[in-house]
Amino acid sequence: MTINKNCIIRLSRYKNALYRLKNLGFVKVFSDNLADAVGVLPSQVRKDFSLFGLTGNRRGGYNIDELIESLGNILGKDKVHEVIVVGAGNIGTALMNYKGFEQEGINLVACFDIDPAKQKKASGMPVFPLEELKDFVKQRSVRIGIIAVPDIAAQQVLDIMISAGIKGILNFAPIRLRGPEDLVVNNINVELELENVIYFVNALRKTRGK
Repeated sequence: MTINKNCIIRLSRYKNALYRLKNLGFVKVFSDNLADAVGVLPSQVRKDFSLFGLTGNRRGGYNIDELIESLGNILGKDKVHEVIVVGAGNIGTALMNYKGFEQEGINLVACFDIDPAKQKKASGMPVFPLEELKDFVKQRSVRIGIIAVPDIAAQQVLDIMISAGIKGILNFAPIRLRGPEDLVVNNINVELELENVIYFVNALRKTRGK
């Protein structure tokens, strides 16, 4: 069974919506509730769920707790995943300081950087020299990494991660990276996304004459 990326993104959004609905006192939900919360059609919700054997009924709907647990298992949230980040600059530091990873089953265990001034091992998130990445990853069996370095260094970092055994990468460098078929790379270009937002804000302003 081949599942496309957009479907997985929607599953994550469904899960987040379920947490919000649960906090509002909902015990059961219907596809209409999730569709409204995520911005899709109810038929899309049912189609996505059917791909993973998630079923409800028209009268009773879906039990929120059971659905959250099922989606968590599908998305790999049933266990803690250790993650490393390369680059202790602004983005890397922001990621290291973010407190929301733990509740999502993500444990950011270490950062790596070539700048000795940014390397520390005494307190907080450890920042190690980049040359220690391979041994660390192999010792901890880490499979997921984040790239937060300038574009000129991104490909070299990617190659190091691949050789260390990393299988999934979230890339914040402003360059599109590609790897072997057994590597999952998700490229996030913050500048490009902001340019898109700016364009549509300006277009909307022109349309409304403001």
